[in-house]
Amino acid sequence: MVEAAGENGRFRVTGAEAQRVKREALGVPDRAKHQQRVAVPMQRRTPEADTRQRVYRYRCYPSPTQAEQLIKTFGACRWTYNEGLALRNKAWCEHRVALGFAESCRALTGWRNAEGTRWLQEVSSTVLQQALRHLDAGFGRFFKGSGRQPKPKKKGRSRDSATYVRTGFRWVEDPERPGTGQIALAKQSGPLRIRWSRPLPAGVRPVKLTVSRDRAGRFFVSVLVEERIEPLPPVFLRDGGAPKAVGLDLGLAALVTLDDGEKVDHPRLLKKYGAKLAALQRSLHRKERGSRNRDKARQEIARLYALITDVRRDALDQLTTRLVRENQVLVVEDLAVASLVRSPKGKGRRRKAGLNRAIMDAAWGELLRQLRYKCAWYGRTLVIVDRFFPSTRRCSACGATGPKLDLSVRGWSCDGCGAVHDRDVNAARNLREEGLRLYGLVASALPSGRVMPSVIKASEMPDVVLTA
Repeated sequence: MVEAAGENGRFRVTGAEAQRVKREALGVPDRAKHQQRVAVPMQRRTPEADTRQRVYRYRCYPSPTQAEQLIKTFGACRWTYNEGLALRNKAWCEHRVALGFAESCRALTGWRNAEGTRWLQEVSSTVLQQALRHLDAGFGRFFKGSGRQPKPKKKGRSRDSATYVRTGFRWVEDPERPGTGQIALAKQSGPLRIRWSRPLPAGVRPVKLTVSRDRAGRFFVSVLVEERIEPLPPVFLRDGGAPKAVGLDLGLAALVTLDDGEKVDHPRLLKKYGAKLAALQRSLHRKERGSRNRDKARQEIARLYALITDVRRDALDQLTTRLVRENQVLVVEDLAVASLVRSPKGKGRRRKAGLNRAIMDAAWGELLRQLRYKCAWYGRTLVIVDRFFPSTRRCSACGATGPKLDLSVRGWSCDGCGAVHDRDVNAARNLREEGLRLYGLVASALPSGRVMPSVIKASEMPDVVLTA
C-alpha cells in the first residue's frame, strides 16, 4: 500500500491499493477503455479570441409531456449530485481515497445499469455528467478556500435545473429570423416553445444551455454563447479631455446618490408588498400540511416573490446600463454586504433585523455585480474605494474631516469653511474625487499600449502606488 502524507498529518491512500479500494469497497470500476493509454487531464474549453461568454435567458413553455420529462430530469440531476457527494465523502472518510470527476462518471454508469436505479436511463447521460461536474467544481472551490464544502440538495429547497452541453441538444436557426430558432433537448421528441424576447447573435451556435424551474413553477432556458461585444465609445469631458466620472453612494434613503445631486429612489418592494405577503403567509399556516390548498397557497406566495424579483432585477439592469453608457469611470465604495446583514443579536436586534431586510431589499450586491461585468464588457472602469475612506464626514469643499455621524443625520455643516452638505451627495462627491485620484495613479503606472483595467480596487493596489 502506498500512502502519501495529507493535510493535518493524515494520510491518503494512493497507487494500486487505492484502485483496489475503489473497485471492491466503493464499486467504482476500472477504466474499461484505453487501458494502455495514460490518463490525460481534461482541458477546459477556452473562448475564441476577442469573444466573451454571455448568457441569454428566455421564458419557455414546455408541453405537459415535456414538463413531466424535465421534472424527472431535475430529480435525476439532484439524485446524481447527492449520490456523487455521498460517494466522495465515504471514500475519504472511511478509506482515505480521493475520488474525482472521472471516477464519479464511471460510478454513474453502474448506477444507470443497476436494477433499482435503472430509471436514470430515461434521462440523458450528459445532463447527469454535468451534475457531477458541478459537484467537482464545488469541491475545487472548497479546496481553494473560495467556497464552502458542498452539501446535499433537497427537493423543494434547492434550485431545479439541468445543464445540457452541445451533445445534449439540437439547435436549428431560423433563416427568416436570425438569432431565433428551435431547441430540442435530449430524450424529447419535439422542440421547446420559447418566447424569444430578444434574438441571439446571428450565426452563433450555443455553447451550452440550462433549463430551470423557479418556485413559482415557471420554466426558463439560459443559453450560453460566445460573442464579440463591441466596447462603447469613450466618454470625455469637453473642457480638459479628462474621462467623465461619476461618484455613486449606495444607501437606503435613496438607492443611489450621484455626485451631481441626482437621487435614484429606493423602490422598497418588500415594504410595498409586505401586507400582501403577510396575509398570504398567515393563510399558508392555516392550511393543513400536505393538502392541495396548502400547495396552492405556497404557489401564490412564490408567484408574488417572483414578481418582486423580476421588478427589482429590471430596475437595477436599467439603472446600471444608463450609468455605464453615460460615464467612463464609475466610483463606488467597497461594501461588505455579507457583514452588514449578519444575524442580529442582543439589544436592538429588532431594529437590526429591519435594517437587514432593507439592505437585502436594496440588493446592493446585485447592483455592484452588474456594474462589474458591464464595465468589463463596454470598456469602462469601475473604481472601488477602500471601505475605510471617510467619504461621509469629509468636507467635499475644503477637505476637512469631521467627527463620525449617526445614520439619522442627513445633513451637516463644515466647521472649517461653513459649507452645508447633504450627507449622501457629499459622500458621492468625495468618492468621485478619490476614484479619479486612484484612476490617475493606475493610468500613470501603466506601460504604453496597455488599456485601463475594468476594475480598480483600492484594497488590492500596492502601497507604493497608493502613496505615489
